[in-house]
Amino acid sequence: MAKNINSVSFTVLLLVLVMASTGIIKSEAIDCVNNSADLCPSRVFYQECGAVPFTGTDADCCNCCKTTYGSPPVCWAVVEGTDQHCHCYKKA
Repeated sequence: MAKNINSVSFTVLLLVLVMASTGIIKSEAIDCVNNSADLCPSRVFYQECGAVPFTGTDADCCNCCKTTYGSPPVCWAVVEGTDQHCHCYKKA
């Protein structure tokens, strides 16, 4: 019985390590803390979010886009323009 439990535990551990190293369990969700344009290099405008003018930060804009439209499809968000709009972007 103990040999069966040990072999099952080893097999599960090995499977988790393989999945983690190959990126199978990698998340595609937007990271609002590290909201870098480099994380979404080929992007197109998707939607606007929040009030105009948007009085929050880029991180607030990111959270608005993420909760309103989901991630994916949203991969980047930024407050831009002279009238301060929160723009959400998706992968092209």
